[in-house]
Amino acid sequence: MTTTDAPEAAPPPRGKRRIGDVAFAGLAQGSGLLILLILAGVAAFLIIQAWPSLSANTANFLTTREWAPNVREDPAFGVAALAFGTVLAAAIALLMALPVAIGIALFIVFYAPRRLASLLGYLVDLLAAIPSVVYGLWGIGFLAPQLVPVFDAMTRYLGWIPLFAGPASTSGRTILTASVALAVMVLPIITAMSRDVFQQTPQGHREAALAMGATRWEMIRLAVLPFGKSGVIGGAMLGLGRALGETMAVAMILSPSLVISWNLLQSGNQTIAAHIALQYPEATGYGVSALIAAGLVLFAITLVVNMGARYVVARGNKES
Repeated sequence: MTTTDAPEAAPPPRGKRRIGDVAFAGLAQGSGLLILLILAGVAAFLIIQAWPSLSANTANFLTTREWAPNVREDPAFGVAALAFGTVLAAAIALLMALPVAIGIALFIVFYAPRRLASLLGYLVDLLAAIPSVVYGLWGIGFLAPQLVPVFDAMTRYLGWIPLFAGPASTSGRTILTASVALAVMVLPIITAMSRDVFQQTPQGHREAALAMGATRWEMIRLAVLPFGKSGVIGGAMLGLGRALGETMAVAMILSPSLVISWNLLQSGNQTIAAHIALQYPEATGYGVSALIAAGLVLFAITLVVNMGARYVVARGNKES
């Protein structure tokens, strides 16, 4: 006695789509359009709110360091010093955090025992759950005083480099201190994404490298790092975006001053986000609109950074 197979469901006629597929496609497209609309709405709000102060400003907004928007007759303000401090602090933080994050991710995935790897992964992820104000308190109460003798030593031995020329700050509240705090804050973001992309390296690639006589480090250098390059870049750009927009920790650590200085050991630089947080409670009239204009510049910087990251990632994927 033979058994007959159950008849298979007939496929839908060609050119006719199921209701569920159509609904899902429409929902996906609508979600994508909604994100674009939200982004455009934010940009439009910032432009509309910033226009009154920009039209009344008697100075060049992009090149002036002065910030006096509340002067009734001749308001003059610019975002040059704030933009410089924002980019400088975020760039230094990324330079410090990226190598450490990649090293931690490689150690967790390829070197650490399983129990230790789970514990380290949990501890690194826990850093992302700490509020910004806690990092600010840690930076101003512990990190800054501890870095004062380090800054003195750097001035003594590396003072011939303009970045470390003296005299060093006696309070430790410098752009370098803020960058160290930002590096700790962005570390879990870059580490998590790097760890995930390293774990997705095809097993065949790793085994092929080892079978050809490569050491573990050579296998990582030849197979893992090229495969995970785009993911690492994406994680670095996410961390950079976090550093560009960080407010409370930077506002608590830095001594606010609107100057452009490459010296990392002296007080003087300020970021856009921290400046907005410090000035907004007392701002009136053109002052509020001017702060929104500064926020528009920060929005543009973040947008350009993310677009550049998308281009680099897409180009890397195409080449690989």
